[in-house]
Amino acid sequence: MPPLDIILAGFADALTLWGLLFVIVGVVIGQIVGAIPGIGPIMAMAIAIPFTFTLDPLFAISFLVGINKGGLFGAAVPAILMNTPGTPDAAATALDGYPLARSGKPYKALRIALFSSVTGDTASDIVLILAAAPLALLALQAGPVEVLALLIFAFAVVSGLVGRSLIKGLIATAAGLLLATVGLDPEQGSPRFDFGFFELYDGVSLVAVAVGMLAFAEILRRLALGWTAREVARPAAAPQTGGPADRRVSLAEYLSCWRELVRGALIGIGVGALPGLGSTAAAFMSYAATKKSDPGPVPWGQGNLRGIAATEAANSAVVGANLIPLLGIGIPGSIAAALLISAFMIHGIQPGPLLFETQARLIYGLFGAMLMANLCNLIVGQASLRLWAWVVRAPETLILPAALLACIVGVYLSSGGLFGVWIMLMAAVLSLVMTATGFPVIVFIIAFFLGERFERSLSQSLVILNGDPLALRDHPVALLLLVASGAVAVWMRR
Repeated sequence: MPPLDIILAGFADALTLWGLLFVIVGVVIGQIVGAIPGIGPIMAMAIAIPFTFTLDPLFAISFLVGINKGGLFGAAVPAILMNTPGTPDAAATALDGYPLARSGKPYKALRIALFSSVTGDTASDIVLILAAAPLALLALQAGPVEVLALLIFAFAVVSGLVGRSLIKGLIATAAGLLLATVGLDPEQGSPRFDFGFFELYDGVSLVAVAVGMLAFAEILRRLALGWTAREVARPAAAPQTGGPADRRVSLAEYLSCWRELVRGALIGIGVGALPGLGSTAAAFMSYAATKKSDPGPVPWGQGNLRGIAATEAANSAVVGANLIPLLGIGIPGSIAAALLISAFMIHGIQPGPLLFETQARLIYGLFGAMLMANLCNLIVGQASLRLWAWVVRAPETLILPAALLACIVGVYLSSGGLFGVWIMLMAAVLSLVMTATGFPVIVFIIAFFLGERFERSLSQSLVILNGDPLALRDHPVALLLLVASGAVAVWMRR
């Protein structure tokens, strides 16, 4: 644990005027893009990363975290008002949110979603602050062999949980690791897979790959659907009726959902701490657990406040918990955490347990910004419910071309020329092909981000073991993780 003065200095760095400004802007952008079906916070984060290159690292990361946090509540807006989830995890919110809105209580549904989202998010941030440093201290005791085994275990879990086929997940993992080998060999200094392009000596641009596979590919896919079909499919938001009680959530109504909030937060934290599961799984797991344990005064699927509270608390609790493996051991728990890795790296910061020794002030500044973002999320969400009801009707004919231009400009500036733009285009095509053939893009990206660390750990492990697998007997933790990886692979095939 860092000294108290470092911790306090980190929180003080976040609680500055500029820190507050970047958090607020991030939250506002996140809520807006979350409220637009099909855009979502992940795409917004991918587009925004290149534009944070010139910012202070703390402000840049705080801005991205604000987008992610604001986007989770924003995604509930179209789910409740239009039965069109802004992100997949908001589909669970629509099960009870949309019926409640159609019954004349859209603002009550939006407010309970906002309060539950902030509650779950804050709970996971507290767990992150308490758990990340001890986990990092434990990870520092691990050698290269243990790190390699842990990475293999993470790849096995992610490959099995993301997508429908373990084999395709493993192939995507191998492809991501292969792409990470492009550039100069870390031991010999000889170029690999550069194909005569000196721009590849430093490897493939993390930002170009992230923006291409996550944002640019999705924009192209939505453009290919055709303008008319999308605009006709847009339903109108539910009208508001009833008195003031139907437009607010009383303290008694909020407290009546405490079991759902606690259960949802715990499920979200548990799911978020495991690589690969994500907020969608947490939202539906929480909804199912709540529905099974308590039928509630209002039938499920007909506007039950508890259903909204359960799903929003769970999917928001994933945000902070996703950073536990990222900051503790350097392994991203989700695609949003993987994007934060690229943001760290473009600022010259290597995520992992050493962060608490080398960048402790920055990390606790990030913790302070996350707590501040929760408060901003609550205030901005409360103040702008009517605005988000208008945003959901924004035409994609304006939104998608602007996002396309932002992708190109951002990658051009961050990569220093058109070569990065070409990499982005190729990454987008690869993403579309992988999606069409059932290969998980998320697994590919996580493997690509971890490829350099995997190669380094593999080289060091081969030296330590002297090429003898039996030498693993001297590394029981690594041996246990390898056995667990095999067990996960066998279990996932069933």
